[in-house]
Amino acid sequence: MKIIETGTTYKIYGEDLVVLDNLPAQTYRVGFGQFTGFFLEKQHKLEVKEDKVYGVHNQKVDKVLKRFADSRKNLGVILSGDKGIGKSLFARLLANKAVDNGIPVILVDRFIPGIPDFLNGIKNEVMVLFDEFDKTFSKNGDDDPQAKMLSLFDGTSDGKKLFVVTCNDYYRLNEFMVNRPGRFHFHFRFDYPNSDEVKEYLTDKLDEKFHSEIKKVVSFSRKRKLNYDCLSAIAVEINEGELFEEAIKDLNIINTRDAGNRYDVKLYTEDGIVLTRENEYIDLLSGDNFDELMYDSNDDGILLTFKKNCAAFDSKTGTFVITRDNFKTKIDEDYIDNDRLDKFKKFKFSCVRIIPVNNGGIHYNLAI
Repeated sequence: MKIIETGTTYKIYGEDLVVLDNLPAQTYRVGFGQFTGFFLEKQHKLEVKEDKVYGVHNQKVDKVLKRFADSRKNLGVILSGDKGIGKSLFARLLANKAVDNGIPVILVDRFIPGIPDFLNGIKNEVMVLFDEFDKTFSKNGDDDPQAKMLSLFDGTSDGKKLFVVTCNDYYRLNEFMVNRPGRFHFHFRFDYPNSDEVKEYLTDKLDEKFHSEIKKVVSFSRKRKLNYDCLSAIAVEINEGELFEEAIKDLNIINTRDAGNRYDVKLYTEDGIVLTRENEYIDLLSGDNFDELMYDSNDDGILLTFKKNCAAFDSKTGTFVITRDNFKTKIDEDYIDNDRLDKFKKFKFSCVRIIPVNNGGIHYNLAI
């Protein structure tokens, strides 16, 4: 038997008891028992199923671990973005590389009163991963679990920690976590794959004889946001021999009717004159008409009409094009001065371009 003495208390254990000075570098999950209190339970290494990692995940994993190694205090990382676009994959890659570098990883999947003190008492250098923190630590009435974690994130105890928080909606994070690089040094915002990334993914996943379908999916992905879960399902169906337009009818990828985007619409003449309408909300999969006045530099308008779903994606420019035979124009003579009316009547229009409005994301994009 083994006997543990704590103050005036003696506890008897079996021969398999092992007393360690440091937490071994492996993966754990925080558990809690009514009579045993907090404990760590060993887990299997987090599984990374993907054969190939797309984007800059590996570079940013290395960046985080280097900053943590160089820091003398806690380091925090926020991973935010919609479901299925790489947050969990990044967290798994980071956790596994941390273990490989000798750093234990602790998974926290729920708030338990007292958990900040428990984690604070671990003197090892560890990585603590909070998955879906905005949900599992959400505010309930006057009870605010996130606020109770702030002192832990500040790191006033021995043993620096790498705190990693994943969330779908960073607006649901405590206000003292966002824009506080002293607590959370990094905030990686994950976005949907762009046209080049969609093309690369499908080129890897599809049998070569089905590569002719890639262009269709790329065009669709510019009108509806597709995460990697969606792309994986699409690839499975196309590899079974289905055309994309047939596969999309049956997949659990639905038209929510609220998934349009904002675009600038530009009407071009053969002479290079451009009439514009800015920041329009357009659903490019809708069969409804676009009927809006397009304005020149003098704020004179021409009515432009086209079916929204006839726009074709131009991969070279990243815009959508409507050819001349797919749109109509009408001069509103009541609102144009006579001296410019003749000029408008002579316009020969060439095409319409629909240009996605870049919302800029959450980070600053500085011109140098």
